[in-house]
Amino acid sequence: MKKDSGFTVIELIVVIIILMVSAFLFSTQKQNLEASMRDNKRKVDINTIHHNLEKVYFAKNKSYPRELNEGTLPAVQPDTFKDPNGIAINESRQGLLGETPSDYKYEAKGCNQETGACKSYTLHTNLELEADYTKKSTNK
Repeated sequence: MKKDSGFTVIELIVVIIILMVSAFLFSTQKQNLEASMRDNKRKVDINTIHHNLEKVYFAKNKSYPRELNEGTLPAVQPDTFKDPNGIAINESRQGLLGETPSDYKYEAKGCNQETGACKSYTLHTNLELEADYTKKSTNK
């Protein structure tokens, strides 16, 4: 008798199913890892801005700025003011699906209308995998 070598249809289907499940699991883990990296960038950026507002800007001016940008905190890298989507703090971008706001929000409080000096602030970012992240002024 002559034996044919090869795989049966059932064996091929089982291998294809295993490969599909593996690809799905890999894709899910990759998406979670990328979201976690974006969340970490958001937290590092907010912490960097917060630190510079407290230790540099407030120490020099005894107040906080009304608006936050590269001019008010020149020691901070310009990309720090942009969320992972490249949208600057407190701004938005018009796209095909409508307006997309920045993940970063800066809200100055108790501002003097003439000088622009503010008494406090709140920094906020939306995270994908965790609760939203907020830092507030420590000097009042």
